[in-house]
Amino acid sequence: MAMQMPFAGLLLMHRLVRISSQRQLSSRFILHKCNRRQTRTFSTAFVNCNENKGDDSDPSPLSSNLTFRQALLSKRRSLSPLERISSLMPHEALSPEVMQLRDEQNQEDPEEEANIHTQEEHEAIPNEEDSETHHSSDTAMETDEQEEDKGSIRPTLPGESLLVFGELLVAEFRKKSRVEFKKMFGLEAGARLNSNWGMILHDDIAGQPAGRFLKTGRGIPLLIRRPSLEDYVLCMKRGPAIAYPKDAATMMMMMDVSEGDCVLESGSGSGAMSLFLSRAVGYKGSVLSVEVREDHHKRAVLNYNRWRTAWSLRQREEWPNNVQFHRADLCTASSLIAGQGFNAVALDMANPHLVLPTVIPHLHTGAVCAVYLANITQVIDLLEGLRCLALPLLCERIIEVPVREWLVAPALQKDGKYCVRKAPVPEGEQREETEKEETITEEPAAFGSFPYIARPHPEQMSHTAFLVKLRKCER
Repeated sequence: MAMQMPFAGLLLMHRLVRISSQRQLSSRFILHKCNRRQTRTFSTAFVNCNENKGDDSDPSPLSSNLTFRQALLSKRRSLSPLERISSLMPHEALSPEVMQLRDEQNQEDPEEEANIHTQEEHEAIPNEEDSETHHSSDTAMETDEQEEDKGSIRPTLPGESLLVFGELLVAEFRKKSRVEFKKMFGLEAGARLNSNWGMILHDDIAGQPAGRFLKTGRGIPLLIRRPSLEDYVLCMKRGPAIAYPKDAATMMMMMDVSEGDCVLESGSGSGAMSLFLSRAVGYKGSVLSVEVREDHHKRAVLNYNRWRTAWSLRQREEWPNNVQFHRADLCTASSLIAGQGFNAVALDMANPHLVLPTVIPHLHTGAVCAVYLANITQVIDLLEGLRCLALPLLCERIIEVPVREWLVAPALQKDGKYCVRKAPVPEGEQREETEKEETITEEPAAFGSFPYIARPHPEQMSHTAFLVKLRKCER
């Protein structure tokens, strides 16, 4: 009898362990089904995940589905040690009470699994109304994206035109008030704008308004704009050195060039001065440009025609074709200007005093001859030539035109934040002011709150030329 009691106890423990293992396998099967359903639910287009995870008022279908499964699993009791041991025992060793309890649990499991399968089948069939709703929302989103793309090109103002193929454009990248990259290019279909900061397709630039920032493939914004005449002169291909815009503007002020004037230019160079004179005299005036070298003559003609083509696409009107380019030497080509009178003369050559005897008789009395010279020794030779030739010319001015760029910007601290202008504070209140500054939030500061630094720019333009103003006068 003593030996039968331990054996019965072992049988009971084995049976309890067996029941526990069966229930554990059933629980693993249900959890596996839940995980598989969760993965499938994320991959379908009929579930909209709630972006606000903390919002309990608008649960997603996925969260309700998991809640249902958790409710089913919560009905199952946790496996006790007695149940685990009894599941390991043979069937014959279990008592009638344990057998009855086990049969009841086995009957409940198929019903729960059937409910789970029914719920999964019901969720797997998409509702037609939900699909139509999601389809309409997707269509609305696509429509909004198209409207945003169309709205990215703002309506043009009166007289404003969008960029078209064939135009000349300038791409700029500025960093800390400095131009790090500047390039002039022609807008062509299928071409690319390449730079160290990335690439932009020309097709993406066409149709955009001028003066807009476009991002490269690396996300760097480049300013795309139309070039001014000053930009074109500085960026165009050149043979000899050009007359810089600051000097060209001063020369035209010396000569007092206006619309309808007839101007003689000796030394076409790369065509910079010819373009400035062409715009100054307008449709009613004319410019006669003479160049002795053939390569310089061709370069000046190409640059002039290229600007006229770009201008016609940009302004929808023709640039005045008022410049006549000739390849000749004014020292021996007096027949080229025979019978003509000029309101002004611009000379850009190494030895201008050699052509003065040929040019000055055709200059109106009281008019000005402006001479562009690179170094001071040329100025001395010009004045010596005037003394020896005894021409009716008066040297009024010899100037150099300096341009000094300045850097003016708000003062910054080492951490990149703006400095704040501070009023004088007594020593006792200095600690309180420091604590207040730490609690200041980033808000738009009032006018005059930031101190500025102002100093000459570290990169300055050096000497370019001397300008000599000669006026024709009679005694």
